[in-house]
Amino acid sequence: MAYENIIASLTLEEKCALLSGDTAFGTHGYPSKGVPVLHFSDGPHGMRVQGEGANHLGIGGSIPATCFPTAVTVSNTWDPALAESIGEALAEESASMDNNVVLGPGLCIKRDPLCGRNFEYISEDPYLAGKMAAGYVRGIQGKGLAACPKHYAANQQETRRQASDSVVDERTLREIYLTGFEIAVKESDPKSIMSSYNLVNGVYANENEHLLKDILFDEWGFNGAVITDWGGSNDHVAGVAAGSAFEMPGPCLNSARELIDAVNTGKLSIDDVDARVEEALSLIITTDEAKRAYPKTFDKDAHHELARAIAAEGIVLLKNEAVEATPLLPLDPKKTVALIGDYAETPRYQGAGSSLVNCTKLDTLLDVAQADEGIKLIGYERGFERDGGANAAMADAAIDLARQADVVIMCLGLSEANESEGAERMRMALEPNQTELLSKVRNVNPNVVVLLFCGSSIETDWANNAQSVVYCALGGQAGALAVADVLTGRVNPSG
Repeated sequence: MAYENIIASLTLEEKCALLSGDTAFGTHGYPSKGVPVLHFSDGPHGMRVQGEGANHLGIGGSIPATCFPTAVTVSNTWDPALAESIGEALAEESASMDNNVVLGPGLCIKRDPLCGRNFEYISEDPYLAGKMAAGYVRGIQGKGLAACPKHYAANQQETRRQASDSVVDERTLREIYLTGFEIAVKESDPKSIMSSYNLVNGVYANENEHLLKDILFDEWGFNGAVITDWGGSNDHVAGVAAGSAFEMPGPCLNSARELIDAVNTGKLSIDDVDARVEEALSLIITTDEAKRAYPKTFDKDAHHELARAIAAEGIVLLKNEAVEATPLLPLDPKKTVALIGDYAETPRYQGAGSSLVNCTKLDTLLDVAQADEGIKLIGYERGFERDGGANAAMADAAIDLARQADVVIMCLGLSEANESEGAERMRMALEPNQTELLSKVRNVNPNVVVLLFCGSSIETDWANNAQSVVYCALGGQAGALAVADVLTGRVNPSG
């Protein structure tokens, strides 16, 4: 047994407390016995490390960090090496913030296009999800810290996510919902995995021996620590027996007392407790040694440029029909451009929920277009209310501007309320005020380029009103620079 001396020095009470959080994102530490505190942080696409008064609901600000493109954007690249480069940067920022474990990547299968958290998950393709997730994990753990792929398993909805039961036959479970995790475990050896909120075939994932003992540990050879999703523990005793080490966040030692009572009454074997403590210590001690070797700063500018490069690689050209034998894109630097749409001034660059990053800086397409010599901008209008409300004066101003330009760039997309952890989207369509404005602009100027800013699938019955359509996804804090690189032809939109 690894760490045998430390385990022998711990009392039963200390062992059981170690397996439950002490704070919102930290474990119990026993410095005199060589057990430092382990710190977790949300961060599939950027660190969300909070200061004093932190809580897992995200109330209160977090330390500024680089907001990289979200998983939906990175997956468009089909390039695990790019995912690995994000992982390396996340590890550097994580260590600078005294954090051990990056809670990501997210590789739940996108079973329903309306899932509110699809922006945070890699793909509906299990093979792509696994390969890209392995890239993230290699990047993070190559720097000595720990990744925590999530959410294991069969967690594909936000509605009633803590009570829903994923009833699935064994073949479907393995071929669709477990394949990505299997690839990630076997190809990148993650030091931890997060269990999901939901039940799987009637048993909560975190207490499911078939998922944890039989498949994850015994069949795949996982040798890390299983961590509950925050608030996702329903029976800590059953979880520890099944193979789950950490219950998060801190439940005020109530669960530790339950473990102690279970051991004392013979309901839970001390061998199971010691096995989970060993897994916990391996995660704590190895990552603590690594993070202490890093400086408490990171290169913000270099990470911003990395975010820009990856966002550009994730942009997808959906349509680029010729006008008088020449496509609108890349833009002709001699032609005047009108920029329309609220998202040009107030960008959608990440989703809402636990992955929300307080970015170090934020580029807007309006500012970038005004400064870019390859874009001959003659004006900007918001054009529509972000929440879908009617505003005739705003729309009229946009139409007037469109008449004056050679090319119109319209920035359309989904609002923050439409893509968030905890709720599903209610429909596939864009807000009607956006598509109605597009139609009116098309009537006065047929040379329209639509830029789509969203992290999920949408209906495109409006596409005939645009000569060119570019899916920008959610490009992170430098996404506007990436869009300009594509518009001007400096980067080929090959996502």
